[in-house]
Amino acid sequence: MAKDLAEERTARITFRKPTPTDGAAVNDLIEQCKPLDENSLYCNLIQCDHFRDTCVVAQSGGDVVGWISAYILPDADDTVFVWQVAVSEKARGQGLGSRMLNEIVSRPECKNITKLQTTITASNNASWSLFERFADKQDGDISSKAYFKRDEHLNGEHPTEHLVTISLEDALSEAA
Repeated sequence: MAKDLAEERTARITFRKPTPTDGAAVNDLIEQCKPLDENSLYCNLIQCDHFRDTCVVAQSGGDVVGWISAYILPDADDTVFVWQVAVSEKARGQGLGSRMLNEIVSRPECKNITKLQTTITASNNASWSLFERFADKQDGDISSKAYFKRDEHLNGEHPTEHLVTISLEDALSEAA
């Protein structure tokens, strides 16, 4: 019975590209997902509009329950950079983060992607777990290095962000 309920909840979640009308809901979701950095509503509107092909909204019952903002790097068109992953408390425990990442890398706009990158602080266990699981499921190699450093880049006000790179080249070529 519990498995049926979990499957029903999972089945009710749909994925789609965002539209500007999603900006406020995305902004609200990010505010609810501490410790994510909150952006301005305008920033979220721009992401939903200008970067819609590489962002994803997860929706359930008319509510936005998941969001990933991502973009293809301007100087490396084989790399998608994941900026934020937000999952509503009511949708957690369903593998939604991994499912949204899969949604992005499987889109036609990402057909030339061979790497996925993100930044994660050392203490963000949930994000490390998400990206390590994703790399494992994709049979991709994962590496990390200090990138935006606490004292050098962040005025000592934020922990160092580690650049995480997942090589997808072998995994995606095998899938083709």
